[in-house]
Amino acid sequence: MQLIQTTDAFKALIEDIKSTTTGYRDPLAFGICRVDLGQLNVDKSLQATYPLVNWDENFGSAAIFIKALAEIGTTIDFTQSEAVCNINASFLKSCLNAFTPYADEAHGDAHKNIQVVSALYSQIMSSGSLEGEFKVTFIFDDAPLSSVEASYLKLYALSQAKVPLRDINLNGAFGALPNVAWSNGQPIELDYLREFEIELKLANEYPHIDFVDKFPRFLQHIIPQDNTRILDTSKVRFGAQLAAGTTVMPGASYINFNAGTTGSVMVEGRISSSAIVGDGSDVGGGASILGVLSGTDGNPISVGKNSLLGANSTCGIPLGDGCIIDAGIAILEGTKIGIYPNELKKIMEVNTNANMKGEVFKGKQLSFFNGIHFRQNSMTGEITASRSTREIKLNADLH
Repeated sequence: MQLIQTTDAFKALIEDIKSTTTGYRDPLAFGICRVDLGQLNVDKSLQATYPLVNWDENFGSAAIFIKALAEIGTTIDFTQSEAVCNINASFLKSCLNAFTPYADEAHGDAHKNIQVVSALYSQIMSSGSLEGEFKVTFIFDDAPLSSVEASYLKLYALSQAKVPLRDINLNGAFGALPNVAWSNGQPIELDYLREFEIELKLANEYPHIDFVDKFPRFLQHIIPQDNTRILDTSKVRFGAQLAAGTTVMPGASYINFNAGTTGSVMVEGRISSSAIVGDGSDVGGGASILGVLSGTDGNPISVGKNSLLGANSTCGIPLGDGCIIDAGIAILEGTKIGIYPNELKKIMEVNTNANMKGEVFKGKQLSFFNGIHFRQNSMTGEITASRSTREIKLNADLH
């Protein structure tokens, strides 16, 4: 692209690109990434790192990227749900020519894409790069995933809270992402380790393996909020979403991908995939919120605000606000729960849309109810529910 001098010329260029490019459409998401390639299979992507994720925004930058790709001989097929393209110095230089009117603002929040292009161009000019090491990814439809690069783009969007939890299609991610050994944040092909195990061990160069998984850890890619604490990096998987004020303690805690918190939450238990915990709630030590594959018939679980899951309890139904599950008991969809008439009346007073009759209910019937305290009679073993009279409050100094 020729050097663009004014903002009006830039806007005219964007309109020209969109009107003259066959089948053009704005992407749902896009970004430039650094790709870690296989040590043995050098064309295999193991991980994609995005310094900036654009989600339903910055369509002018997307148009410039698409035009710059065309100039290096890469054509986008807009009928596909995703596209992953190699980029080079010529691509970056062409983008910088188009972005010239905004170059002085490259370090502001409004033009982060220019900062990415400029920083990468400077890096390539000073040190060079391997072909295929840097790529640009476009997602045009929220469809099942087929590439490592697009999978990481969506996981970034989740962990950076650019999209709500459970709001995007992650089907295909497990198939697209390779299972790799992770060493100091870097992925290593398992085939490579097997192929060169003898040589690496004899040379005392066999790497220290931190874990083996398809997903990296949250802190390998995400900078959390200032008042968010993660005391053990292994406890949060990339693709989780942690609201400001969340504390994840070591021990039995864990937060899976596409799961997380919507406010200040104390996490000392397990938040399984697709589970969401509301502001002010406490997931006690060893407590477990079941995931969609853990006996909830595929129904994702939410825990409302200011609720408490006691130590080693199990939550298998969605809870409303101000609920308590006592330590050591499991509340599942099929759990038989007794509610005495006077307590049922109190529960109905805070759940006015419910019309419950009887004295024994299944856990599923109490889904999303507010203000319920689940407990177990230590004499008879009966699980009962009553109106909760406690307000769960977290220590403000810790969150």
